[in-house]
Amino acid sequence: MAEDALAAIPEELRRMVQGAAIIVEDVAEEDVVEAMGLDSPWELTGLYRGVPLTAKSSLDAPSEPDTIHLYREPILLEWIETGEDLFRLVRNVLIHEIGHHFGLSDEDIARLEGD
Repeated sequence: MAEDALAAIPEELRRMVQGAAIIVEDVAEEDVVEAMGLDSPWELTGLYRGVPLTAKSSLDAPSEPDTIHLYREPILLEWIETGEDLFRLVRNVLIHEIGHHFGLSDEDIARLEGD
């Protein structure tokens, strides 16, 4: 479903995220939850890890590849609680995390999620 959701996002966004890995995990690891200041891994549906394009420089030394983590169980919980279409929910989490990759504002991300 993550691959299908990636294929369903706006083309300009999809082209720009080439090279970032999409990783699907059950829940966020405990150290991630703590670092984000969350009480529970159930609060986190996705996470972008890397340096946003707005902060990258061609002079930077190569680092770890950018990754987008989708947390399956919290996404499923949100789906159950809200009744939102599961595919649309996965797509929106993916768009939200890709938005962080580009340093987009919450307003820009919300506009892309509505497409």
